[in-house]
Amino acid sequence: MEVNRDEAERCIDIATAALSCCQTEKARRFLEKAQRLFPTAKAKALLELIAQYGFTPKEEMPSDFDSPNGQQQTSGEDSRPEAKPSETSKPYAADHQDAVRRIKQCKDFYEILGVQKDASEEELKRSYRKLALKFHPDKNHAPGATEAFKAIGNAYAVLSNVNKRRQYDQCGDEKSNPSRQGPAKGNFEPDISPEDLFNMFFGGGYPQSHANGYTNGRMRNPRRERRERQGDGGLALFVQVMPILILVIVSALSQIMVNSPPYSLSFRPSAGYTQKRLTENLKVPYYVGEQFSKEFSGGILKNLEKTVEDDYISNLRNNCWKEKQQKEGMLYRARYFGDTDLYQRAQRARTPSCAKLSEITASLHG
Repeated sequence: MEVNRDEAERCIDIATAALSCCQTEKARRFLEKAQRLFPTAKAKALLELIAQYGFTPKEEMPSDFDSPNGQQQTSGEDSRPEAKPSETSKPYAADHQDAVRRIKQCKDFYEILGVQKDASEEELKRSYRKLALKFHPDKNHAPGATEAFKAIGNAYAVLSNVNKRRQYDQCGDEKSNPSRQGPAKGNFEPDISPEDLFNMFFGGGYPQSHANGYTNGRMRNPRRERRERQGDGGLALFVQVMPILILVIVSALSQIMVNSPPYSLSFRPSAGYTQKRLTENLKVPYYVGEQFSKEFSGGILKNLEKTVEDDYISNLRNNCWKEKQQKEGMLYRARYFGDTDLYQRAQRARTPSCAKLSEITASLHG
């Protein structure tokens, strides 16, 4: 089945490496497994070679089978040992080397992924999946394949991020080779390693080494987002809290600077004003607190009572105007509708504030 093709090719790679180490039995097992998963001419040829020659060191093999793809390898980089002396470089196909060379010659991230500059997110994903599978180090053993794999991951990491892609497009095409050095302008550091990005696409889960995720197809890095928020979080928090602080401060200052009035002109006792008094001149009733007598006396008391009487007269004028407006309104409706009862009620309507105001005015002028 097509879904087993990658696993079959991996088995072939393991078998080829086993042949290089003279492990014929191990190579046969993996080649047979590869044929069961996904039959290929490559695995069949190697099995026939093992059956024909039995145990055949690599240098005794025919030149056509120096690589699993039937491509004759050069004696340069592919024969150099790896980090461990017992290991040798794995064979690779010529088309893999050509593909790596193409990636290294790319001028920008769009060229690496093989897409246009207006490519959609789906096009970017589709191109990355194809290239990542082709250049993954477990599958492509050509020299430089690891660097090409990283370049593909970095290109997708930048272009899949809306903000980084916008910045990258503004900087234009880079003169440096992005597959080796990265863009020379702007900060286009990817938010995730190419290996973790590959695992997220093909491993069936999120990587453990980086707390990264995807939102609407775009890559995000919560750790970096938290660092960015923490960088300007103090100022942002202050700006948000400042209106509340201003309200609290203004309210506190109002309570401090504006004291409660020492009297109340209400008709009955209220909170803080329980002692009834009359002004000396007009006998205006008002209520005060229990400590009033200790705080006000002599001239201070006379000035206060003058203020009480002025406020009282002002209230009477306002109430008198309201009473007159109400009475005139009733008379107007009675005349307009011809309502005799309403007219009589309007005539009998009293205006106590006006009467009291007239009384006080007469006493002041008397």
